[in-house]
Amino acid sequence: MDFSFTEEQETIGKVARQLFEHRATPEHLFELESGDIRYDPALWQELASSDLLGVALPESVGGTGGGFVDLGVLLAEVGWSVAPVPVYATLLLGADTIARHGDPATRRHYLPGVVDGSRILTAAITEAGRSEPLAPATTARADGDSWRLNGAKTLVPAAQLAHAVVVTATADDGPGLFVVDADDPGVRVTPVQTTNGEPYADVEFRDARARHRLTVGDNPVESLHTRALIGLCAMQIGVAERALRLAASYTSQREQFGRPIGSFQAVQQRMADAFIDTEAIRWTTWYAAWLVDKGRPAQREAAIAKFWAAEAGARVTATAQQVHGGIGIDITYPLSRYFLWAKQIELTLGSASHQLARLGSTYRAGENLEGNQ
Repeated sequence: MDFSFTEEQETIGKVARQLFEHRATPEHLFELESGDIRYDPALWQELASSDLLGVALPESVGGTGGGFVDLGVLLAEVGWSVAPVPVYATLLLGADTIARHGDPATRRHYLPGVVDGSRILTAAITEAGRSEPLAPATTARADGDSWRLNGAKTLVPAAQLAHAVVVTATADDGPGLFVVDADDPGVRVTPVQTTNGEPYADVEFRDARARHRLTVGDNPVESLHTRALIGLCAMQIGVAERALRLAASYTSQREQFGRPIGSFQAVQQRMADAFIDTEAIRWTTWYAAWLVDKGRPAQREAAIAKFWAAEAGARVTATAQQVHGGIGIDITYPLSRYFLWAKQIELTLGSASHQLARLGSTYRAGENLEGNQ
């Protein structure tokens, strides 16, 4: 296996970083965060103009035909700049899912608008009081050539911006994925306050009409969940790397007792531990993404990567804050955003302990523990 990026993937990262660093400045982010919603539509259109919104979508809908690692590279850059754009919600949860599991008509209906920046998508996965996302309580009932959905989803990313929502729901034949247009009269969206200020909402479905069911491929609900976990981890790579970079810059410049605090052994030890944690997030994430790109099972590896993204991500950003001293908790200082993003990612779709519980449940007596074959 080779985890080095291709020339195309490196270009995706470079172009995205240039765009984000130009527009997602601390001053601009502070301005957005002082408003109603943390979203920059002008930056979203710049991503579309730079052909970044189609990096992992098929050429038949205007995309570039890239793979899951390509999308992961873009998500890592979102984390690096804590960029105010719904890349995770639209490209991974929504568009990637429809591209893989939708029929040609569904793909043609939803995906060209994603590529040109005119359509925002998301997916509704989590439910209150229900820790198992693969068995949703939300129901789907056949109604002619469509389905009627009833249930409630919590913390749906960018739901207040989305034009359509991919919904996990249980039909007569088991769990499945259904696409509901956000303007359907049976959809009620209630924005909620989140740790990192990103737009999230609770979404209620009351006989909401889903005109599209995503049935192509095996286990679409499990596939969406696995890729959603890895996407969070990819963003956490960028968050942890940037927090570590800010900490390294500060400790090399801030002086005490006539020398930089970064020369003190205790600080060096904390920074070294944070570096190792960041590398653990990086390598477990790219291994899981590589498996996905190769079409191999990655459920276990996704849980492992999410464990490190949650546990180590929290440690890295806490270390970055602590070596900064008092300024580390100043909300006007850029580092504070990375701490909050790391915390949001840590808890989304299950904390570190939740991932351990999932992993532990797979190891039953007499079960083959050799991993994916």
